[in-house]
Amino acid sequence: MTRREFIGAGAGALAAAALQGRGHPAPHSTGKAPNIVVILADDMGFSDIGCYGAEINTPHLDRLAANGLRFTQAYSAARCCPTRAALLTGLNPHQTGVGGMVSRIQDPPPPEGPYQGYLNDQCVTIAEALRPAGYSTYMSGKWHVGERPEHWPRRRGFDRYYGLVSGASSYFEILPEERKTRVMARDDERIFPEGDDFYMTDAFSDFAVECIGEHNTERPFFLYLAYTAPHWPLHALPEDIAKYRGKYRIGWDRLREERYARLVEMGIIDPRWRLAPRDPDCPPWDDCDDKDEMDLRMAVYAAMIDRMDQGIGRVMDALRRRGMEENTLVLFMSDNGGCHENIDGRRLHKPGTRAGERGSFVAYERPWANASNTPFRLFKHWVHEGGIASPLVAHWPAGIQQRGELTHQVMHVTDIMATCLDLAGAQYPETFGGKPITPLVGRSLAPIFRGEAREPHERLYWEHLGNKALREGNWKLVASKTGDWELYDLEADRTELRDLSEKEPDRAAAMLRAWKAWADATGVRYAT
Repeated sequence: MTRREFIGAGAGALAAAALQGRGHPAPHSTGKAPNIVVILADDMGFSDIGCYGAEINTPHLDRLAANGLRFTQAYSAARCCPTRAALLTGLNPHQTGVGGMVSRIQDPPPPEGPYQGYLNDQCVTIAEALRPAGYSTYMSGKWHVGERPEHWPRRRGFDRYYGLVSGASSYFEILPEERKTRVMARDDERIFPEGDDFYMTDAFSDFAVECIGEHNTERPFFLYLAYTAPHWPLHALPEDIAKYRGKYRIGWDRLREERYARLVEMGIIDPRWRLAPRDPDCPPWDDCDDKDEMDLRMAVYAAMIDRMDQGIGRVMDALRRRGMEENTLVLFMSDNGGCHENIDGRRLHKPGTRAGERGSFVAYERPWANASNTPFRLFKHWVHEGGIASPLVAHWPAGIQQRGELTHQVMHVTDIMATCLDLAGAQYPETFGGKPITPLVGRSLAPIFRGEAREPHERLYWEHLGNKALREGNWKLVASKTGDWELYDLEADRTELRDLSEKEPDRAAAMLRAWKAWADATGVRYAT
């Protein structure tokens, strides 16, 4: 999608709003606390939706962007579980007990601490914080921050829940081989998908629509819609795959170049930031041994995003039918960058099936993930920009002044909790259930929605699986698990191609001291 196409996509919606006399309302013009819908994609890269430079058809997200605000510097916490924990609590993941991955239900309970693998009792979720302010609280989708029943969503403040408690799963069923490790639930009851027509992305959208349709409009609501799309395995519906089949025979090298050009044209990235070179572990497209198979895999991946966007469209239609769209804040982002993983070792792929089909179990793998994360380098797990940079779309007709604009102000996933509290007029508790609560880390995005410059975070910190980083202003200190610390000036080089650690040793040393002080205070594990 080009800048001209993006502007055109929103023109009709803007004209309709003007005809209805809505124009550009001032923030909080309704005088009522807004409804809040937070939508999270799973393993989706920075450039994987139309309004962030993709060729994938996402008209509903594009419409939200054309009538709202896009953030160019939004950050996740590098992987599924840590990001979800940070989003729900407004704390750094280690402060919640989810510094690593979720603890598995079949394993003995882990020792308590920053890596215990479920939300601890020193944090509160958005749902727990908004309930006292009169909000109804709903969740549909992937939980992944506590697999034992005592840690499920209804025990953490949600009135209603439907979804996948666990991590990645078949989109068509809970596989017999995974029934001990993959759990779906409705409220507090374990369930199993039924019927040949079940498709997980649609089921999550359906329940979100159901919650909106049955909501008592005398109260505001909070809805957390956490898709598994487009996380592996690559499963999609035939009619969606058909839209993209053959389009990716251009290959990942050309796709990265085309997305990069669109990102520059749309103003999302600075032309000074060179496109990162193809990942060194990815072959040139010309050397790909099975172009038809790889075209299919990317087509299925695109179809999964397309279907998610269709579901978001149905959610927005449900809001409009009930007259709620005007005063509903919708936030959309991804939990981390595109995923490089090869999953053949799971041995769940049935011979004779192809990507997309029931019975298949494959991923799109490193070269396409490299394209998803255009223009950045590295992937999910890492805390270089390719692992943590996310699109963020914000839409709220009654409260966001901007229409189709970009903001280059930095935000972190912890800011979502702070924003919800601010707009709801709710208080962040000092204690909850008789337990002291860790002070909030996130900062409200409300000033940005009003068109103001907000006070930025002094520093942002990351650690996951030994990958670690600190951002301080426009400077970023970052290291992979086995690599040396690198220093980048993100204003001039956000694609992290010119390491300045040797030219700026004093700055690098000071930032490293700050990161270690944070890590020691938070209980982060790291090699000395």
